[in-house]
Amino acid sequence: MLTIEKINDNEWKFSGRFDASQADKATKELADPSGTVTIDMAGLDYISSMGLSVLVNTYKHLNEQGFSLRLTNLNRHVRDIFKYTRLEQVFDIVDPTS
Repeated sequence: MLTIEKINDNEWKFSGRFDASQADKATKELADPSGTVTIDMAGLDYISSMGLSVLVNTYKHLNEQGFSLRLTNLNRHVRDIFKYTRLEQVFDIVDPTS
């Protein structure tokens, strides 16, 4: 199950498993940002192709408005998924240790 904590108008924290059963929940939560969005994924254990699709669609929506989608604190497993799908080239992925 995915837990989404809204930090402020443009910042969220995702924890748990982001799969198809949680796609509608995440889509609704990210539907109306007012600028660049940051998602802290420190607690995210798993992301499926449907979770990736939600993020890609959010990215496209934000990009059309001149904003971006920033992802932070990805664990090794989640970071590898972005690497293997080449989505690390699309998203602004911030690694606080670099």
